[in-house]
Amino acid sequence: MGLYIIAGILLLPLIEIAVFIWVGGMIGVFPTILLTVITALAGTLMLRQQGLSLLMRMQKELDAGRAPGSEVMQGAMIVVASILLLIPGFVTDAIGLLLFIPPVREALVRFILSRSNVVIVQGGTAARRPGDGVVDLDAEDWSEKNGGGSGGAAGTGQPRISPWNNDDPGKPGA
Repeated sequence: MGLYIIAGILLLPLIEIAVFIWVGGMIGVFPTILLTVITALAGTLMLRQQGLSLLMRMQKELDAGRAPGSEVMQGAMIVVASILLLIPGFVTDAIGLLLFIPPVREALVRFILSRSNVVIVQGGTAARRPGDGVVDLDAEDWSEKNGGGSGGAAGTGQPRISPWNNDDPGKPGA
């Protein structure tokens, strides 16, 4: 796979130059330059329009409690498409314009996701099993108390650590 990427990086400028010469010979130098500038402006406008639409779809997915995996991939492809349209050249412009077409982009996303191992990690607090022996407290939820004359709980000599303050009569340890 890495060899294909290196070959693409080396061959793309050569292909772009050949296509520039061919198109320039057919329509002239100034129309060729004008066409390159127009595709860059079109890419900027399409990025703005489709990018805002995609952000709204991502927000709807997040509001519904679902991970916006496909929307993130489509967003990345829109960014790649806009970069390809900003790079001078007709081959990169053609690829960039294809990526702006939603059915083409969705098909490519499905292709990539079908060959990927995607793991979605939900944020937030993890539910604990009742018997795992862990009490999860913040620093302000507990305090160290001495347990009386022997210096600890049940005469062990160890300080008693309690999650409850003895000030509240409704809680254990009061």
